[in-house]
Amino acid sequence: MSGSEDKQMPYDPSQKPEQLKENVAKIRERITQAARRARRDPSEITLIAVSKTHPAESIRSAYEAGVRDFGENRVQEWESKRPLLSDLGNANWHLIGHLQSNKANRAATSFHTVDSVDEFGLAQRLDRALQTPGISVIGDTASKLRVLIEVRVAEEATKSGVNVADLPALVEQVTKLPALHLSGLMCIPPFLEDAEQVRPYFRRMRELRDQVATQIGVALPVLSMGMSHDFEVAIEEGATEVRVGTALFGQRPAPKITL
Repeated sequence: MSGSEDKQMPYDPSQKPEQLKENVAKIRERITQAARRARRDPSEITLIAVSKTHPAESIRSAYEAGVRDFGENRVQEWESKRPLLSDLGNANWHLIGHLQSNKANRAATSFHTVDSVDEFGLAQRLDRALQTPGISVIGDTASKLRVLIEVRVAEEATKSGVNVADLPALVEQVTKLPALHLSGLMCIPPFLEDAEQVRPYFRRMRELRDQVATQIGVALPVLSMGMSHDFEVAIEEGATEVRVGTALFGQRPAPKITL
């Protein structure tokens, strides 16, 4: 499954905009410090607020605190929020969760970027959807949908992503689709309490990106990796986008099970 978050803060449904603003400031400072440790420019790092399961009001508060990129897990959930946030003109909406093929048409016209492409058939469906007369990419004058390829960097049955061995072929195939713009790679490594234990996965991701880019002869500048508990390590290893939910919005309680 994509976009999973760790447990750091209790979820507070009445969380005030002031608290969200403070959380954003703290996260940006951590991003800055991690980038400086790696001798990188902090402005190279995009903060994606993982807004899945959180209400439109919380997204708006994060936007007002300066966040411009938001990550949603499900097409249907985003479609229910979208009318309430249509005035946030320069926000970028990322689909970070696993996309089912039968929802590719809706995703292609509802998000600025699909960050979880993991097979060629799915990429083809997105491409065909955007070649339908009268259909266009939201907010993109080039009429191309930005996509990332999700890579399975560890053998976990619950994780989506293309196998490492199949990555070069998929990159080559996707770059030939006229309505898509392949910008880079995304991964969700195993959840480990010690972020240092996750570092090898992030390093491997960067190395894979460099190898494939050289092999295929394409630019893959985006590396989307790192979440609330490990994004600083991800930045030190080359992440250009980090997906932060819990440290920003807090952790939602587990759903109650009725017997």
